[in-house]
Amino acid sequence: MSTVVDAGFWKGRRVLLTGHTGFKGSWAALWLSAMGAHVFGFARAPDTTPSLYELAGVDADVTSTIGDLADIAALRDCVERARPEIVLHFASQALVRRAYRDPVDTFASNVGGAVNLLEALRHRDGLRAILIVTTDKVYRNRNEGAAFRETDPLWGDEPYSASKVAQELIAGTYARSYFSAAGIPLATARGGNVIGGGDFAEDRLVPDIVRAIQNHTHVSIRHPQSTRPWQHVLDCLAGYFVYAQALVANGPLPPALNIGPGPEGSLTVADVVGQLCRALGHPGAWLAQESVGPTEARTLALDVTLARETLGWSDRLKASAAIEATAAWYGAYLGGADMRWACRGEIEAFMQPEHF
Repeated sequence: MSTVVDAGFWKGRRVLLTGHTGFKGSWAALWLSAMGAHVFGFARAPDTTPSLYELAGVDADVTSTIGDLADIAALRDCVERARPEIVLHFASQALVRRAYRDPVDTFASNVGGAVNLLEALRHRDGLRAILIVTTDKVYRNRNEGAAFRETDPLWGDEPYSASKVAQELIAGTYARSYFSAAGIPLATARGGNVIGGGDFAEDRLVPDIVRAIQNHTHVSIRHPQSTRPWQHVLDCLAGYFVYAQALVANGPLPPALNIGPGPEGSLTVADVVGQLCRALGHPGAWLAQESVGPTEARTLALDVTLARETLGWSDRLKASAAIEATAAWYGAYLGGADMRWACRGEIEAFMQPEHF
């Protein structure tokens, strides 16, 4: 079993990547294409301006279908054209506060969309593995500080987390009812808080800081003492890719794995903000604000022991290095660099063991 991302494994593979227009999806599309995969994307159009998808010219690397997961006919057509061996399901309404404002769209996208995708795949020949990306927020969180393990109870206190718990249940149901009997592994990957260049979403920490720097204002940070498991986007994607490789190569594996940093990656929001602002040369760019809006968990942490033991995988960019790499990307962006070239270079460097 390969414990690293194996470019040879992905070369020539037909991969259906949902959510290819988003932050993680754009990085995944660039990386898969760089390894020689034939990438077919299905997603809504980018919902931010700017977007990594457009800045990095991701459209050149993907056979792209812009559509909605609610449209099962469009999904079936995309699957028919893609004839995928591996499916990576990233597409999601992933913003907690947006989910509070619009639970109907969140459940339609995250729950109905997952069902529609699996229905479109259910009778597809040639499938080797399906990986659905969920979140660390699927666990029942009592704010006790313990790192969540894959066997801990699942629970959704608010619309976003509930929708992702539903994805976990749907994946398990479809695996047991349909895909396992056909010899097709279907698993879920529970990622933590991902940082890295190219995120421009609303209500996310790093983009809020970058926008404040651009606008010469202070950014107000909610819950600066909250703790999260922070991981660079390329480390997170590496975990997903290695998991998919193992599903194809080794058959039975745990049906869900936490993909996150080690204990050193659990930092407070204030720690991340301080380090990022200093790295960008704006140490005074933020202010703490009184808690406003929906309640958010004080602490989140993932126990990634099972992923490390099962896959032999672990993150390479530890917390400070992940923040520095994130700052470097945005520094290049703010300086007017060619971000397609920058992203390609970052991926190439990440793939070189001697780089670390």
